[in-house]
Amino acid sequence: MPRFDLSRDELERYRPDIREPADFDTFWAATLDESRRAGWDPRVTQVDSRLRAVSVFDVTFPGFTGDPVKAWLLLPAGATEPLPAIVEFVGYGGGRGLPSERLAWSAAGYAHLIMDTRGQGSTWGSGGQTPDPHGTGAATNGYMTRGIDDPADYYYRRVFTDAVRAVDALRTLPQIDPDRIAVTGGSQGGGIALAAGALSEGLVAVMPDVPFLCHFSRAVGLTDRDPYQELVRYLGVHRDARERTFRTLSYFDGVSMARRASAPGLFSVALMDFTCPPSTVYAAFNNYAGPSKRIVAYEFNDHEGGGAHQWTQQAAFLAELGIQ
Repeated sequence: MPRFDLSRDELERYRPDIREPADFDTFWAATLDESRRAGWDPRVTQVDSRLRAVSVFDVTFPGFTGDPVKAWLLLPAGATEPLPAIVEFVGYGGGRGLPSERLAWSAAGYAHLIMDTRGQGSTWGSGGQTPDPHGTGAATNGYMTRGIDDPADYYYRRVFTDAVRAVDALRTLPQIDPDRIAVTGGSQGGGIALAAGALSEGLVAVMPDVPFLCHFSRAVGLTDRDPYQELVRYLGVHRDARERTFRTLSYFDGVSMARRASAPGLFSVALMDFTCPPSTVYAAFNNYAGPSKRIVAYEFNDHEGGGAHQWTQQAAFLAELGIQ
């Protein structure tokens, strides 16, 4: 597959001017305040997963405006002290799946929360169990244009809020050290991790892999793959909606989220990625405001990025930070 984006040197210098609304911070502060006021105590139930080395808990926590959101919590069996924790967000169309599908973090000694993505879980993997009870106006198939007419109604307002509330919920559990929580995810999960990193306080690391939801204005004109093509198809029909659409998206761009980061960051990028083009990832990375940052580039990979190799990079990164 040919290279199609900027050169490596250009990517490392790429800092585009991203449109950002003047009320970005007040929008998100009000959103989170509303949802926190509508919250309730998480419900945690241990389940028989047939796993002997890992204890598995079914978690339901209050997300956007108190909507119930499902998650799995995996702990090393027999752990007695509060643990460092990883919150993982899932790629586009997938759900939390089955606990047996994600054992690496708990096997390495971490608590691991895998958040279901509301309304998703029926495209690949082993399913999800969190509905999205909020209706929207006209939209294409998929999630990218649900509620696109107004940032208050946009689908990712609910998802990003769920992500912050997942961190909030985890901090309340006695098995967790609230001062040692990191967030991660691949593709859509990477974009959600950037949002959680911007909107949550006190995280120890943000680790987005080949993140989606970054630099929308460039992505929609650069790749012909979904999910960005959902926006193209929508605008091809709603020809007068360009300004309104990109205004809504400006509240959710991973580049703006990266500018508000306060934790060390570890990114990955694939230089032959036609789904999340490299320049969109570097736009977020080069604007990342955490105290330290690093990016691992996979020169000959498409959207699969580093796969399991990147998990090894993440584990080493956390060890360097003393999060073990």
